[in-house]
Amino acid sequence: MADAHAADTLKLLHIEDSPLDHDLALAHLRRAGHRLQALRVDSEADFRRALVAQEWDVVLSDFNLPGFTGLRAQEILKDSGLMVPFILVSGEIGEDTAVSAMRNGATDYLLKNNLARLAPAVEHAIEAGQERRARQQADRELAASRQRLSELAQHLQTSVEMERAAIAREIHDDVGGSLTAVKYDLAWIGRHVGSPEVQQRVASALETVDLAIEASQRIMHNLRPAILEQGLVAALQWMASRFEKRNGVPCTFRTSHETMQLPVGVPLVAYRFAQEALTNISKHAAASKVSIDLSLTRGVLSLEVEDNGRGLSSADLAKARSFGLRGLTERAGTVGGWVDVSSGAAGTMLMLSVPVNGGLGGMRSDTPRFDDDADHDPSTWGAP
Repeated sequence: MADAHAADTLKLLHIEDSPLDHDLALAHLRRAGHRLQALRVDSEADFRRALVAQEWDVVLSDFNLPGFTGLRAQEILKDSGLMVPFILVSGEIGEDTAVSAMRNGATDYLLKNNLARLAPAVEHAIEAGQERRARQQADRELAASRQRLSELAQHLQTSVEMERAAIAREIHDDVGGSLTAVKYDLAWIGRHVGSPEVQQRVASALETVDLAIEASQRIMHNLRPAILEQGLVAALQWMASRFEKRNGVPCTFRTSHETMQLPVGVPLVAYRFAQEALTNISKHAAASKVSIDLSLTRGVLSLEVEDNGRGLSSADLAKARSFGLRGLTERAGTVGGWVDVSSGAAGTMLMLSVPVNGGLGGMRSDTPRFDDDADHDPSTWGAP
């Protein structure tokens, strides 16, 4: 043990009013092979000054000093936030006091008539302190890593929405405009030819163009939900109706307010949440009934999507590649919200909760703005 510590200098802060006891403690530590840089203090003021003057490896403290106590010194050290091991060394400490000190953060306690245990106690305290600091540093690094990962996920969500908006704008401006022009040209050809065969071909081509326009509108709505410009309530009503029509499954929509004034970003997050939930229901739930509930109570927006399908097992929720729920959680985090999942034999309920400052008051802001083409309405493509 002496060889292990010979090259290190132990920085010791000793709270002790007896120079003799101080020298005795140092003698035991030197005998164990420690090189020492020690400072003895015997008052609260000196102790406070010493704590900020330099870093210490360990604090030894007598229990009773004139106008000062070891327990008070322990409180001061704890309040300072310094991760320095604290050992009580006294000739008159009782068991109850020692237990109380240990519960309050003391690393160890010794009796002055048994200083043979001092060196091992100091070494153990320093090792324990190093491990504790290492754990705290690891926890800080892990928290910072999680924060960076969350920020990256939020950035990706925002980037995806911006890219969707850009693609939707191109579909609107290029594909939609071109299809509409082709439709008008075909209609003109149909009016100016007399051949029944050509007119039949024109009619068939017009039908194909109409299907292409409808598909473009559907893609446009999925990429950039223009329906949100009418408000979140209208958008969810439209989504529920569309889900019921496409899947043949009754989908009920209920809301506490006919209109809602929400902060920028919240309506889009809620819309995407419901969209993803309904997509998962149509693919996996085998449900015969779906409900969507939207409410705004006490400054919290709540959106629940519930089905009576097969439910999610704990294995489903724990899948390493279960990115759907993770994506919903990350998206909710972009607006300070969170996602709760409840699933069983009776079905599954997904709930999005978002604190909304201002409730129903303030400026209307439930219209997402991804670009400067908010006045473009894809539903007008191909209109006569």
